[in-house]
Amino acid sequence: MNCQQTRELIHGYVDGELDLVKSLEIEEHLKECEACAQAYQRIRSLRSALANNALRFDPPANFERRLRSALRKEDARPALSRWRWWHVAVMALSAIVIVVAVAVTFRRPSSSDLVAQEIVSSHVRSLMPGHLMDVESSNQHTVKPWFDGKLDFSPPVKDLSEQGFKLTGGRLDYIGNRPVAALVYQRGQHPINLFVWPSNGAPAVNETASVHQGYNLIRWSNEGMNYWAVSDLNLAELQQFVQLLHQQTALLNSSPSTPRQGHTLFARASKQTSDARLD
Repeated sequence: MNCQQTRELIHGYVDGELDLVKSLEIEEHLKECEACAQAYQRIRSLRSALANNALRFDPPANFERRLRSALRKEDARPALSRWRWWHVAVMALSAIVIVVAVAVTFRRPSSSDLVAQEIVSSHVRSLMPGHLMDVESSNQHTVKPWFDGKLDFSPPVKDLSEQGFKLTGGRLDYIGNRPVAALVYQRGQHPINLFVWPSNGAPAVNETASVHQGYNLIRWSNEGMNYWAVSDLNLAELQQFVQLLHQQTALLNSSPSTPRQGHTLFARASKQTSDARLD
């Protein structure tokens, strides 16, 4: 399936109106075509925003009865009085429209909520057969290099197998209108998706836990990266997983001190040898 055919059918694909064969053909094309994948994500984001209940206004149950009663009364009044009543009604209606518009604006989902919806959707989609991993390996030195050339950053990959969270692989995904790394871990029968992408200089964010569609999510940012962990695992074990990632990062940041010190001592010894030869 080419790009033109995909663009013609993509709205039906998002709404679940296509048959299985066409849906699979579009999925295969989206894996290979970044432009169509971006168009697909934009449609999904717009669909999620329009589905928000904040955009819906339900009038009171007795609204129609009160309106008909008011109209019948106005028919019996002089023309000038009716004009004044309609003037007041228009002003009142304008005020209601303004209040509703302000309420919709302030109740609109935040960017974080929209990202959380995308994260959960990607997690659920990854659980379909054949969608969880692009590279399957428990070796962090295999998973991390696999992303080279596929992303504009190098995601940190930690091995937590000894702590009960086995690294099983990774894949490319698309969150917030950009490609991201999805690292896959396993805790018993529960897969964990860890989404990673650069924070682009934004301040570090402490851990924040939430629940969307029955899935636990924990988000944070550190060392120039955004992290979102999502799973049907219970919150306590998912928090344990996040803490282990923090510990691994802390150990990695503290370990280079010894090699640098050894390099300094080696440089000093080399200089002394060179000075002795000159003497």
